[in-house]
Amino acid sequence: MKRSDFFRTGTAAGLGLGLDSLIGRALEASEQKSPGPMPRRPLGATGEHLSVVGLGGVTLMDETQSHAARIVGEVFDAGVNYFDVAPTYGNAEERLGPAIEPFRRQVFLACKTVERDAAGALAELENSLKVLRTDYLDLYQLHALTSREDVERAFGPGGAMEVFRRAREQGRVRYLGFSSHSVEAALAAMEQFDFDTILFPVNYNLWYKENFGPQVIDAAVKRGMGVLALKSCARRARMQGATNQYGKCWYVPLEEREELARGLYWTLSQPVTAAVPPGEERFFRMALELAPLFVPLADAQKEQLALEAEKVEKSLFSYPAWD
Repeated sequence: MKRSDFFRTGTAAGLGLGLDSLIGRALEASEQKSPGPMPRRPLGATGEHLSVVGLGGVTLMDETQSHAARIVGEVFDAGVNYFDVAPTYGNAEERLGPAIEPFRRQVFLACKTVERDAAGALAELENSLKVLRTDYLDLYQLHALTSREDVERAFGPGGAMEVFRRAREQGRVRYLGFSSHSVEAALAAMEQFDFDTILFPVNYNLWYKENFGPQVIDAAVKRGMGVLALKSCARRARMQGATNQYGKCWYVPLEEREELARGLYWTLSQPVTAAVPPGEERFFRMALELAPLFVPLADAQKEQLALEAEKVEKSLFSYPAWD
């Protein structure tokens, strides 16, 4: 049997409806009726419930203020209550602040800092609060932990975690978390502190081909953390010398609606609270439309994606990443 036949019929897995048929039926149903409400899931042990997709600030970066406000208003009306931004996303904070102000008390606002020392983290926290036009953040995260040194600096004397703890005590932030693209850094950070959340790539290509993610998600779930997913709709890294055809995506995304649904639905079939889709608006809007149609994938359908993952030419990340 050809691999293409395998994916059309799903018979190689031996059970159930084939993956493409499952996705096709969900998309066909969406054309015949309006999508249902945006699903929400509990965020670890916090007591919060977030929409299964969140708006990443990259989507607003470099847009006009009027367009940013229109995007935020539309996604809020669609049931999204999770918004994530960072100072490293260009002018995204400046665009999100005024746009989210009318809805501030009705949404969950997450921000981050790449600063590892207390002075830098405090300055960035205060600026983010000012620019975002709010007196508190729902979630504050150490951004992009990538090495042992990162973790050691943040938790050492005069490190950023001093500011994090104090800000929570003062009510300037409600919950504490971190983001990472490294298995080792993520595991090390969880050993250092009882974080509320983790923001991490949860992607079927990385999971099956690179063994990148299962150990982190397992550790987070065992600790009762809320798992927020990055890169659910990523295909692979760009080849060296290739031009960027995907706007605000630094990687090659799953481009077509059906394949983007595969990636998003696989991620949402894992123990995650929410996924942050690609920053490029057209891909974000696909995910926004697909989220209310979510269909959990059975083991047989996941096996199909595991075989697909073996064909990926250049993965975004690998494990182990440290020497």
